[in-house]
Amino acid sequence: MARQHGRGRPTAWRARRRARGHAQDPAGRRQSRALFSRRRAGRSSTLVRRSIDSPRRRPGQPPRGHVRGAAAFLAAGLLAAACSNAAQPVAGTTPVAAAPIIGPALERGDQPSFTYRTGQPPVLSLQELFHPTYNLPIDPSKVRTLLVTGDIIPARGVAYFAAVRHDYLWPFRPTAEYTKNADITYVNLEAPLFSGCPVSPAESFTFCGDPRFVNGLTLMGAKVVNLANNHLTNYGPAGVAATDKLLNEHGMLTTGLGPVAVIDVRGVKFGFIGFNGVGRAIDKTALKAGIARARQLADVVVVQFHWGKEYERQPMADRGVPTPDDPVVIGHDSIDWGADIVIGNHPHWYQGIEIYHGKLITYAHGNFIFDQMWSEETREGVIGTYTFYGTQLVAASWKAVRIYDYGQPVFMNAKDSSTAITTMEAASDQLAKRLGEATTAPIPTMPPAPKYAPEHA
Repeated sequence: MARQHGRGRPTAWRARRRARGHAQDPAGRRQSRALFSRRRAGRSSTLVRRSIDSPRRRPGQPPRGHVRGAAAFLAAGLLAAACSNAAQPVAGTTPVAAAPIIGPALERGDQPSFTYRTGQPPVLSLQELFHPTYNLPIDPSKVRTLLVTGDIIPARGVAYFAAVRHDYLWPFRPTAEYTKNADITYVNLEAPLFSGCPVSPAESFTFCGDPRFVNGLTLMGAKVVNLANNHLTNYGPAGVAATDKLLNEHGMLTTGLGPVAVIDVRGVKFGFIGFNGVGRAIDKTALKAGIARARQLADVVVVQFHWGKEYERQPMADRGVPTPDDPVVIGHDSIDWGADIVIGNHPHWYQGIEIYHGKLITYAHGNFIFDQMWSEETREGVIGTYTFYGTQLVAASWKAVRIYDYGQPVFMNAKDSSTAITTMEAASDQLAKRLGEATTAPIPTMPPAPKYAPEHA
């Protein structure tokens, strides 16, 4: 029998909740924590089917180290030259708006920036990703950036408080200046968006959101939206079609419904596909065919999965849900079959990374926009920036966020961000040791479970 959501949590979490009691929102937004307590994301038995050849349905201050489009190190003349070559979609895909002129990112201390490295980039390793030491003489025309967030679920409490505020951009505002400046921003949307979606803060595992949330996706710069997950189909084919059409009308491509989403970024084509492994096994035949098709259309193949056991730091299968596939096995297969980078989501906790045959797998980014305020772990997530030099991934960095007020992610302060990245590094080393792969040196001690932060930023 499937595990019941909200049960089986560690005793420490329950004690922490009892100690906090019922919190209230300020300024007329009073809301009992009881409405949202002991909540976990549900699973749907109806899933998006993958068919590579199927016809397409149409439906604040940024922190340091973000190297969106190489702008942090481009002189004005190089900026103009690079941006005059605006990214164009491949024929047969939905047109994507030309990339904006990108300005320098403001800096704040945590991970070293790719911008300041010179020399020959080494083979990817955990050591070089978490503790980069090299510098690279930059040809700005060769740099492309891909940004990936954790799960975006504009349902339940997120939808309720957006309606109370009459503000559907509210969840996105604190991080939008950061997320919108990548060459490509790739997100996982885990709720259909359509007019008439019921608005209630009550616990439910049937998700949907107001179509006005699409303006938040636009604000954050989303260009590709993954729909291959276990909640997008909560309102059936009509909800899927309405969401796909809405996103396409706002210039976004989608993955998980069949066709490869392809975006040309100044002559380098990125191909995106998505697969759901929650509630069913991933179809490996379809996966292999999808990667092969993307390989034909693109120079860089990006595969996103909805996979793995929830509320864990390590990637693993969950027989009870079921999520029967081991993410490690699926990730390795994907790279063996031609993927250049593998992206994971679903566990609602950020997890570690792995370097397999010189390619990166990020197993989970945690939550980005969701109302899971019942634990500190589910309030935290990371935003990954993946930097390509030509078609080679040469750097990656992660910025930690914390969710406040049932749905608004805000960048952590330097101390908390450092703890989160150390947790991610330690989880990566634990996985590497288990698999007999190279670790960082010295291996960091896993930080203790994070303390629950104030509910309001």
